[in-house]
Amino acid sequence: MPQPLTVGILVAPEYAVCDIVGPQTVLGIQPGTELHLLWKDRTTVNGYPTFPTTPTTTFADCPDELDVLAVGAIPPHVVADPEVVAFFRAAADRAKHVIAVCGGVVLAGAAGLLVGRRATTNFHILDLLPEFGAIPVEGGEVVRDGKIWTAGPATGSYEAALMVLAELRGEQAARQAELDIEYAPHPPFGTGSPALAGPEMTKASTERMFAILNLDPTAPLLDQLHTAKATA
Repeated sequence: MPQPLTVGILVAPEYAVCDIVGPQTVLGIQPGTELHLLWKDRTTVNGYPTFPTTPTTTFADCPDELDVLAVGAIPPHVVADPEVVAFFRAAADRAKHVIAVCGGVVLAGAAGLLVGRRATTNFHILDLLPEFGAIPVEGGEVVRDGKIWTAGPATGSYEAALMVLAELRGEQAARQAELDIEYAPHPPFGTGSPALAGPEMTKASTERMFAILNLDPTAPLLDQLHTAKATA
């Protein structure tokens, strides 16, 4: 029987469900995994799009040591919440591996985890990473720097989780998990990156993303996060 895995996944009001499904599935199906959905309390939160989720573990009850701590995109007012940032920083310090996907990379940055590290995120906010002292990497692939794994959304969450599983339980376990979930993407329309989609569709995607987050695409994003912090 392999060593148990202890996995913590941050959930929050309006968290992006697609960003955490990879770690939740790939790591959660492993024998002996103890999976914790982490939030301030155990009141049901509503993920985005509509996905009611009941946290299993409060910040106060989070295990002292995690094999994996994972986070996906969360809204600006959550990123700006000092309690969330402090918890994530402390839990990340104790974790063996940290997976930050899409906008979750911003929380990792706010927690001071990206200083001097190579990192990536979704193309909409890649330019923000230097504000946190990170070295941005384009292309949407999974980027590892030490124990920090960053990725864009959707497939990135699965791929980061598979790569972390290989570190924890060996490549054969990760190969088996990849088969177990039949992870073999075949994008039907070939527009899954700015390079493939072209500038017009990319611009529309960015505008749509910022509208969802109630942010102004023409204003500095970091300033808007500071504003969210001031009003949180």
